[in-house]
Amino acid sequence: MKSHKLVLLMACGVAVASPASGATPSVARVWNERALASIRVDTPHPPAQARNIFSLSACMYDAWAAYDTNGAVGYVYRGKHTAADVAAARREAISYAAYRILLERHFYSKTAATTLAADHAQMTALGYDTNNISRDTSTPAGVGNAIFDAASAWFINDGVRQTNGTQAAPYPDHPAGSGGYVYVNPPLATGRAGIDDGLGNTVSNINRWQRLQVIDAADQNGFPQGPIQNYLGAQWLGVRPFALARTDATRPWIDLGPPPFLNGVGDAEFRSNVVEVIRRSSELTPDDGAVMDISPGAFGNNTLGTSDGTGHTSNPATGLPYAPNVVKRGDFVRVLAEFWADGPSSETPPGHWNVLANGIADSTNFVKRIAGAGPVLDDLEWDVKTYFALNAALHDAACAAWSVKRYYDGWRPISAIRFMGMQGQSSDPGAPSYHTNGLPLITNLVELVTASSVASGRHTNLTVGKVAVLSWPGQPDNAATTYQGVKWIHADTWVPYQRTNFVTPAFPGYISGHSTFSRSAAELLTAITGSPFFPGGMGSYTAVSNSSLAFELGPSQSVRLQWATYYDAADQAGLSRIWGGIHPPVDDFAGRRVGAACGQGVWALVRKYFDGSVTNVPATLSIRSLNTTQSEVRGETLRGFFYQLQSTPDLRQAFTNDPGGFLQAFDSSLARTNDVSGASKFYRLLSRPTP
Repeated sequence: MKSHKLVLLMACGVAVASPASGATPSVARVWNERALASIRVDTPHPPAQARNIFSLSACMYDAWAAYDTNGAVGYVYRGKHTAADVAAARREAISYAAYRILLERHFYSKTAATTLAADHAQMTALGYDTNNISRDTSTPAGVGNAIFDAASAWFINDGVRQTNGTQAAPYPDHPAGSGGYVYVNPPLATGRAGIDDGLGNTVSNINRWQRLQVIDAADQNGFPQGPIQNYLGAQWLGVRPFALARTDATRPWIDLGPPPFLNGVGDAEFRSNVVEVIRRSSELTPDDGAVMDISPGAFGNNTLGTSDGTGHTSNPATGLPYAPNVVKRGDFVRVLAEFWADGPSSETPPGHWNVLANGIADSTNFVKRIAGAGPVLDDLEWDVKTYFALNAALHDAACAAWSVKRYYDGWRPISAIRFMGMQGQSSDPGAPSYHTNGLPLITNLVELVTASSVASGRHTNLTVGKVAVLSWPGQPDNAATTYQGVKWIHADTWVPYQRTNFVTPAFPGYISGHSTFSRSAAELLTAITGSPFFPGGMGSYTAVSNSSLAFELGPSQSVRLQWATYYDAADQAGLSRIWGGIHPPVDDFAGRRVGAACGQGVWALVRKYFDGSVTNVPATLSIRSLNTTQSEVRGETLRGFFYQLQSTPDLRQAFTNDPGGFLQAFDSSLARTNDVSGASKFYRLLSRPTP
């Protein structure tokens, strides 16, 4: 897949390693590419990798801002410095800050030895001494190293538990007795039919997530896993974001309510979502004769949180209608599922959107103006500001999505479909295998196996009395030469469109991380570029016939994915997970809405760093009661966060006497400590009984 992603970038006039113009890439671009390369060879961990690349981006932005005289304010480091050659000083300070934050994070990589060596090699190639650890801020190296110190201290206690991890098990959850996740369901052994076969596959609560037991399990890059999944990113409910706010640290940052539950609130929606995933699985074949026009003129332009769009009337760059792009539906949906799956050698969703952003920046049709207005920026200023803003949006998306995942512990399609299929059919009480929790019978999609259906060849080799679904049956033995199409299979053996030894990611479903990441990034790119449209009115990726799919042969014909807008691309990323069998529609649509809020919130705040207004004293401050025993001091601090503070007498009085100065001191203390060890220190989202 990775080599073909270059086709997408070339459609925007891009080469990955350097701008299409042939100019030398900015030093920020160099370190961004180094970070992306490290993700491609590591065990995927989307929320951790979003945090890592945001930390890198914050370091680079702060190093750039340290030499800015036009009002820009750093995120963590606020020092200002001068140099005879500002451009050279910025390159050096950025490199030292970037190099050291990457060394810190890459220590936890599965490929630490080679990745750290590549970091060293990059620093050396840029002409800098890797042994220079000076903190003398009269020198650019000292500025860069000091920025790393501040960033490391700021992020180290953000709730990720970075220092509790190892290369073998980075970013571990809290212990079970100290707020850690407790598994409700036993694991589902994906290699066996059924959920209740007497071999430990019983679901205790189908409305909760069930981890998998996968034979020869491996992550997307082939590193052995398991065989029983561990919850990836369980502690992200408590990880500090960039711009999100809440008053209850035990709840999601953005709470749209729970997913639908079988036999509970949303029962009908639960069932319809399960059926929709089966329906999409039945479309994973190029042989059914179905075609789609996937041109931006016919597909996309959706209302937020829906798939109601019918395309765009014309390309704003050319003024002409978009040309039709009619392809086999089965080829399109398989390409879509794999392209956005971010599987082998990919950058995971956060990195994927960095690749797209780099393609936009390198397009010959793009002019680098913030929000599409004002002066044209040089490559370095555009890159540091874009990376800071984009990766803040992606980090907030991770915090928002994973907080919802942890709080609601939502089910995955593989468990729901197998569970309902094991129960039987729910349509005809007079027919065999009736159960109220079974699958509804739908001709040509969900059917009851009978003696006559077996004899006719419709349900060949299936068991009479069981429920069958028309679906993709799983990865072929020889993926290089064979594709599966769709077949009638027992519902209790259903699998998503994924590799046999991967199946489904190791965390709950609701809400979709892909949808949240992608919509947040789309909002940010729309805002910072000043237009929702890709440069030239089109972004695209071409999958070459019979060579672009990873776990079966295909597509049967070349397919060109196309997007008019960043929103269209984001929506396709969300849809890909439904066809891929990873999420039902409810996960996708909710993720899009949460992502939109994340991206818009980040843009509102990040602009205050660009113009320095983030340092203004907040206009609205308050003390309010949370309940009968607790209160909070609440206000927007210099960093743009909302904080709940200890309601001790000293702190309350300090706030009352001088609210502006109080919050400035509070903000400064957070930069130094991020901790609570007494009344003289402060901590975000903490309240004590009111005196």
